[in-house]
Amino acid sequence: MSNQSFKKLSLLVIHGPNLNMLGVREPGIYGSVTLETINRLLTEKAESLGYRLSIVQSNQEGILVDAIQTALGQHQGIVINAAAYTHTSVAIRDALSAVKIPTVEVHLSNIYQRESFRHHSYIAPIAVGQISGFGANSYLLGLEALHHYLNQE
Repeated sequence: MSNQSFKKLSLLVIHGPNLNMLGVREPGIYGSVTLETINRLLTEKAESLGYRLSIVQSNQEGILVDAIQTALGQHQGIVINAAAYTHTSVAIRDALSAVKIPTVEVHLSNIYQRESFRHHSYIAPIAVGQISGFGANSYLLGLEALHHYLNQE
């Protein structure tokens, strides 16, 4: 068996700006599930897969960059919904590139069915994959995809 059998792996989930408003913010686009519920579902799923989970949400870009940099040596994978920063933040992209931790980008809505400015992601080219359009399930699918990716290495 691999070392993964002896040491519980740790994953980091990053929620970007305005995701703390889920359940209130534009439920027609983002659904009615709260961030607290998503975090609970993610924690349960991570535990069932044998991972420890750390979760960060911030509306501030620098805090998200700090969380990514701090992940180096602590976490073996990242699931990130950078929200609006997906389309604007070279700093978040560069932090993810610098730490070289396998990352899955997720979005609640299908960003390609929305405004054209949402069609570009700075994160997608350096992520192992991107999942969008499945509401809260995008996070769970992202976690499962990251699990499969980590177990192929």
